[in-house]
Amino acid sequence: MNVNHLLSQYGYWAVFVLVAMESLGVPLPGETILIAAATYAGSTHKLSVWAIFAVATAAAIMGDNIGFWIGDKGGYRLLRRYGHYIRADDTKIKIGRYIFDRQGAKVVFFGRFVSVLRTYAAFLAGTLKMHWRKFLPFNALGGIVWAAIYTFVPYEVGSAISKASRPVDIGVGIAAVVAVVATVLVVRRQANKLAARAEAAYPGPLPTS
Repeated sequence: MNVNHLLSQYGYWAVFVLVAMESLGVPLPGETILIAAATYAGSTHKLSVWAIFAVATAAAIMGDNIGFWIGDKGGYRLLRRYGHYIRADDTKIKIGRYIFDRQGAKVVFFGRFVSVLRTYAAFLAGTLKMHWRKFLPFNALGGIVWAAIYTFVPYEVGSAISKASRPVDIGVGIAAVVAVVATVLVVRRQANKLAARAEAAYPGPLPTS
């Protein structure tokens, strides 16, 4: 996928579609095209940086809410029916619900800045029964802050961002791996405690829908 070609041909629509689809749950380079569009705007002035920001914000929030709706309407039933294929038993589902009930706002907000979570956090929030009224404000805030950072910083840096992109990508990749490993270790260490708390919060068998 040639991002520059998409920008030159479709402009703001390319930003909107890729950011929205990534937020909805489709693994597409939404963040990449946002950075590219902002850099393109800074170096050529053929696109408005404020329009890019507005489009990216709207696409992020809209895509996330559609993903949340899909998870809420069908994700939980699929998880209950087929979860055993990915070892998602009742205990793990209860732990997931417990985390989203207690820390869902943080997961939704900060998940916008982590590639994998950015794609699936909204769907998981809906699937694990996070309340939409709690989801929406933190989702919107995350979308606004994310769009602002990844629009205005590359715009100001301009063409220099392309020269720095590789070391930045490497640094972000290393940080993401460290964060994931640390999270896995913490979750494993706390698994028994979380399981007990989740069982107390949701005693008995889980509903099927």
